[in-house]
Amino acid sequence: MSVTLSDPSHRFSLRDVLAGLSVALVAIPQGMAYAELAGLPGHHGLYAVSVPLVAAAFFASSPYLQTGPVATTALLTFGALVPLAAPGSPEFVAMAALLALVVGAVRVLVGSFRLGWVSYLMSLPVLEGFMAGAALLILASQLPGALGLAPAEQGSVLARAVTVLTDPGTWDLQALVLSAGTVGVIVGAQRVHPLVPGVMVAAAGGLVWSVASGYAGPVIGDVPEGLPHVSLAMPWRRLPDLFVPGLVIALVGFAEASSISRTFASEERDRWSPDREFVSQGAANLASGLVGGFPVGGSFARSSLNRMAGATSRWSGLVTGVAVLAFLPFAGFLGALPRAVLAGIVIAAVRKLLRPEKLLRLGRISWPQAAVGWTTLLLTLALAPRIEQAVLLGMVISGSVHLWRELAPDVAVWREGTTLHLAPSGVLWFASAPVLDDTIRAEVADAREIQKVVLHCQGLGRIDLTGALALSDMLDHLRDAGLEVDVEGVPDHAQRVLRGVGAHDETEDAGP
Repeated sequence: MSVTLSDPSHRFSLRDVLAGLSVALVAIPQGMAYAELAGLPGHHGLYAVSVPLVAAAFFASSPYLQTGPVATTALLTFGALVPLAAPGSPEFVAMAALLALVVGAVRVLVGSFRLGWVSYLMSLPVLEGFMAGAALLILASQLPGALGLAPAEQGSVLARAVTVLTDPGTWDLQALVLSAGTVGVIVGAQRVHPLVPGVMVAAAGGLVWSVASGYAGPVIGDVPEGLPHVSLAMPWRRLPDLFVPGLVIALVGFAEASSISRTFASEERDRWSPDREFVSQGAANLASGLVGGFPVGGSFARSSLNRMAGATSRWSGLVTGVAVLAFLPFAGFLGALPRAVLAGIVIAAVRKLLRPEKLLRLGRISWPQAAVGWTTLLLTLALAPRIEQAVLLGMVISGSVHLWRELAPDVAVWREGTTLHLAPSGVLWFASAPVLDDTIRAEVADAREIQKVVLHCQGLGRIDLTGALALSDMLDHLRDAGLEVDVEGVPDHAQRVLRGVGAHDETEDAGP
């Protein structure tokens, strides 16, 4: 049975119900775990994985993307808010909701004005470096909880992790068993079959253990029962402090959703609209802020589960959101869930973000780009918890490296008798033209016996007007010096501008 909804390319079916319910089993404990990572009480994760999914479903482009709390966005949220308020305090919770509104507004505007291409502005080295650094910070932040200790609200996360690891006397054995068992159950379930809800199994097992054994370690505590309330009572005076972090989260957080959707669309040979997905993710964040949640994004793990569970349309996300909403009036029994279990859930989820092989591969391909990636990783660790600053600096460094490469075009030089061959490559524009001019003049000056210069232009990717004028002047100077000059292999896209400035004649060979 299938019913055609407003978009004929997305049909709602019983399979969407089953897939949505399957994801809900994972989303409930995972949402609470990510709320703790963001510095909020766990039940706010339930708010962020319910109403936002309902809002996103009406605008989504991908039939599989599952929106909600994700690790990197939770860490960015914590980093943005911890200098402004104490984690877990009412002001912190309110600012998290306000931050979600900022993220939502930015994404809706980007999508509405068809600016989805901005999702490609963050280079791969910056993204890989940031993700690796964020994964290290997330793992470090979860170590105290995994060992039965309270996480540090201030100070260096890495320093706290080192202190905890080097002081076994402070460890709680039950917490260690619970966290290790949680990771083991989740990883083992994935190996048995991706559809096995390892997160739910681990959470249920931890909850039963806690109640049956009278677990005395840290637990979630009181979980409010009932549906979330819509409220605009937020610290609006803090809005200027949240604009830059909100902008960074809006763009960085969308990178994962964009990657998920593009990958699935490619594999399904289907279309995908980044503009529409930006609006969808923006609507989800606006909804999250209004009901007391925090910034949300696209989850790779839950989206993959949704796809494998048989989802056929974006309405499976709506089913997940409605299922979580239906669970909220009965959520009170989760108060006995050990925090060590939540730490294990986070550790199991982010372990795959540690991908040093990708940064090492960059080193074999391009050392400048590898330097960008590793520098971004180090900045992420050094600037924690304000890791959004590391992202901005990484983007600046990446842009600077690109500009540096554009300013220094490579020139291959060889001689054949009295003929000097020059083959520049790169982009010839107003900033790189003087560099190319100096290089060619230096080569000609060092080869006084030559009588002819051949300029091979096949490697020039683009030539702007200023670059073309500079090239024309340089060729005129060479001719004035008594040299014969040939220009060969001018790309089709550059022939018009070079002819316009007299640097290339129509009778000359345009091929290599």
